[in-house]
Amino acid sequence: MLTTTVPVPDLRPGSAAEPKWDGFRARVIVDAGQVVLSSRQGTEMGPSFPEVVAGAVQLPDATALDGELVVWDTAGRIAFERLQNRLARRGAGAVRAAQELPAHFVAFDLLPLCGTDTTGWPYRRRRAALEPVFAARRLIAPWALCPSATEADVVREWLTWASVGMEGWSSRGWTAPTSRR
Repeated sequence: MLTTTVPVPDLRPGSAAEPKWDGFRARVIVDAGQVVLSSRQGTEMGPSFPEVVAGAVQLPDATALDGELVVWDTAGRIAFERLQNRLARRGAGAVRAAQELPAHFVAFDLLPLCGTDTTGWPYRRRRAALEPVFAARRLIAPWALCPSATEADVVREWLTWASVGMEGWSSRGWTAPTSRR
């Protein structure tokens, strides 16, 4: 589900919200030592983002994360144009770009976890399984856990984050299985 603009933020009872970052929607799959980083359309992105592929050693095997690839500039603002420029780079050029302004993978959902298909689980249960992956494994860059909130005041506060490159927020049903954006 893609995000849509609404005139007034409305977090419905029984739902959760997450910031919508100005980046590329992506999925990372780790299975039997192989890592696949792909776009929402299935385009292979790993060669352009070697730091994310290398960082996948931190993830449990037979696990996939859904999220957003972002690049923050030195001022802490999302630099979408730098992210776009990364797509055409491969090999040494991609490695240099990763050293200059590394990409981060902001995870917002868990697909399989250690071989268990979670896609039929309600979002609340998937989120409850995703958070301990970050805590127990002490994930560090390039991984970031996307904030999630059920309080409307928190979501309204996120709307002030435009200066760092947040585009808005998206909402999901907290109790029913859903797809994001």
